[in-house]
Amino acid sequence: MYERLPVFLAALWWGSLCSIGFVAVPMLFVNLPAPAMAGFMAAKLFAAQTWISIACCGLLLVFSKRKHAEKIEAWAQAAIGFVIAGMLLALVVQYGVSPKIVARENLKLWHSVGTGMYALQWLCAAIVLWRVAGVRKQA
Repeated sequence: MYERLPVFLAALWWGSLCSIGFVAVPMLFVNLPAPAMAGFMAAKLFAAQTWISIACCGLLLVFSKRKHAEKIEAWAQAAIGFVIAGMLLALVVQYGVSPKIVARENLKLWHSVGTGMYALQWLCAAIVLWRVAGVRKQA
């Protein structure tokens, strides 16, 4: 069971980024009557996504090395940098970029920066999932 938890966490992280960023938020802008209302709700969803990302990344870091092990797990050797990068991207978007967007301070620039960083976080999560799911124990 221990070996499956990193795959589950990576899949949850990547899947939540996909469902919120590429399905739920675009649906808000299509279906809500005002873009401001959609933006307000999107900010709430992205804030929730940040906590999902932090939880998944934090647990991936915890599971990257077993207690009393001399080295990190095989999957972690291939993915740990992307886990850390993804967590940092989530934090920077939430606490650095999002306040600028909410304040409507140079909105086009900060929205583009936030979108780019979200896409990079998605890429980090995809790489982690690919590498975690791809590492198999040799018999």
